[in-house]
Amino acid sequence: MAQRKRQLVSNELTEAAWQLLVLKGFDAVTVDEIVAAAGVSKRTFFRYFASKEDVVVQFLADLGTGMHAELAARPAEEPPSVALRHAVSVPLAACAGHSERALRVVQLILRTPAVHARFLERQAQWHDDLTAELARRLKLAPETDLYPRLAAGMALTAFDAVLQRWSASDGAEDPTALIDRAFAVIAPALDAVE
Repeated sequence: MAQRKRQLVSNELTEAAWQLLVLKGFDAVTVDEIVAAAGVSKRTFFRYFASKEDVVVQFLADLGTGMHAELAARPAEEPPSVALRHAVSVPLAACAGHSERALRVVQLILRTPAVHARFLERQAQWHDDLTAELARRLKLAPETDLYPRLAAGMALTAFDAVLQRWSASDGAEDPTALIDRAFAVIAPALDAVE
């Protein structure tokens, strides 16, 4: 019961923060405004998040966890390009499902230097996680084999390119179609594992 309540409060804070951040921009929103919108105290906010940047970081951590979980769940015999495309498609499908709001969140992340820096920090962790999972799947040593790190990097570069393009088009382009096009380009290299 306590865990469920904590999750509800965390969700309420996150939702209030995202609505304000998307509406007003990252720099214009204060923690006081977030707690007022969520109907909680400032003390409660700081039990869940160290700063408003951490609201964004939590969102990004969830994206990475989803990618890693999807890659780990893919069939072992599946070609690396297919498994990785599915893994990076998880957050993109979520974006497509909540198109307008997700677009504004992505634009906030990409256009706010402090938040974009946190995004890049998180991506470094995603890169490590995907590298380790690819190495495990392919029975390669990530310390000595270049393939897992390179393949994870290519998949995340494709993911970044799609986010940039989707953001720049103001949502006019479909992120799912973009990721399919990106993987059509990189699949031959991904599937040339030795």
